[in-house]
Amino acid sequence: MLRVRHLLRHALRGPQALAFVPALTLAAFWLGGETMLVVFALGLPALYLLAGWGTAGPAPSAAEQQADIVDTAAARTLVDSRVREAEAAGLGTACLLFEVDGLAEVARKSGDTDAEPLRELILMRLRGLLRRGDSAVRIGDNRYMVLAAPSPRLDLESLLQMSARLQSAVEEPASSDATMRQFAASVGFCATPRLPGTPTGDRLFDAARIALTEAARQGPSAIRAWSDTIAEDHRTRRTLTTELRAALENGQIQPWFQPQICTSTGDISGVEALARWIHPERGIVPPAQFLRCLEEAGLHERLTEIVLQHSLNALRSWDDTGIHVPRASVNIARGELASTSLVERIEWELDRFGLTPARLGIEVSEGTLGIGRDARIVENLLALGKTGCFLDLDDFGSGQAPLTALTSLPFDRIKIDRSHVSRVDRDERQRRMLAGILGLAERLEIDTLAEGVESVGEHALLAQLGCGHVQGFGIVRAMPADELAEWSRGHRARIADAQRLGRGTP
Repeated sequence: MLRVRHLLRHALRGPQALAFVPALTLAAFWLGGETMLVVFALGLPALYLLAGWGTAGPAPSAAEQQADIVDTAAARTLVDSRVREAEAAGLGTACLLFEVDGLAEVARKSGDTDAEPLRELILMRLRGLLRRGDSAVRIGDNRYMVLAAPSPRLDLESLLQMSARLQSAVEEPASSDATMRQFAASVGFCATPRLPGTPTGDRLFDAARIALTEAARQGPSAIRAWSDTIAEDHRTRRTLTTELRAALENGQIQPWFQPQICTSTGDISGVEALARWIHPERGIVPPAQFLRCLEEAGLHERLTEIVLQHSLNALRSWDDTGIHVPRASVNIARGELASTSLVERIEWELDRFGLTPARLGIEVSEGTLGIGRDARIVENLLALGKTGCFLDLDDFGSGQAPLTALTSLPFDRIKIDRSHVSRVDRDERQRRMLAGILGLAERLEIDTLAEGVESVGEHALLAQLGCGHVQGFGIVRAMPADELAEWSRGHRARIADAQRLGRGTP
């Protein structure tokens, strides 16, 4: 009986009712005349009463009546209650989770006094767009949950449309303390019909959370639905994360070094240290995969410590064997750049290995200097510049950092993003863009390096346009320190041979 009421309620509400009720009324008059029209007029209200319209319906739970903000345990209870309600009616339900970027930044800079009204506003926006029977609560400071009313139609397309509609409302600009705030919302969702086996509240909530994690990994404003593939990827990442701590300590993760070549002389002008994980069973684990696991596990600082120590040790080793490598560059993540002990730790390591600061390059990505730049990051970069460390602005041209970073921070070189280097020898517009970047750098007296060079044609044209240095697979791939020493000897011999041929000497 409960299932019949749910189906009737679904059929007699919404846009379809506007089309079918008048049509059925006309059909009743044609088929039975005035008598049938009277029967239909009296029967239609009875159908609405049977569907439960005009009655209070089932009372919401105590948690639903009281809670605007819940913890994870209470959220799971709400999901479990909704799943059991839907199962009793023979229908399905869905859980949608929203992670709002920007609220934490407001709280950090302006305090909870300014952030709390914005959190409440977002919850009001969500509730203002919900359908009859849907519910929404806040989980903690930056996460929200929407539970769909039991329904016979919860296909992927309808849930994607619902997610996009709610996401658009959340991301509308909001005013706080005379300042317009911008937000980005990642969305992950799952419906009970997509879960294998018997659905439960815990399984539905966990599935939505896995989908939200994947959405957040894809970048701002992503929407992801739970699937078997996403669940398998999540299990793999969780396994990798468990193994990471041991891998960092037992030497499985070490830097390989990719040479950077001066376009004027052909000499090695430096190397970039790139972390590589040689797994005993999986082989080489792709950096994009384990670096994300490192960040999620909070192990990035330990990785940087290991890469820095191995890089400085490699420089000492190359010096001892007569291999001239002017500099080793290390990537520093945003979180570490904001550390109060960063400069002191780098100075201590340089002193321990007996190397001057100029031998160490610090690579900072454009994204680190983008939205919400931390004052501590600026202080650390200025301090590192004063010590004599070589500063690279990585991924230049990706559009994530303002051009003022080139004049306000002591960068020695820009590393031009691969997107501006690809096909530069065959694309005239690409060539003009690259020439403009090189011209800007020349006027600011900043050195240049093109990364991601993959062909001889790109290498040659970059040299002609005046790019100072090149790096990429088209020149040589990253390699362990001992292999780089051997490659360097061969590279130096090839340059010497080319010079002899150029002078015409046998």
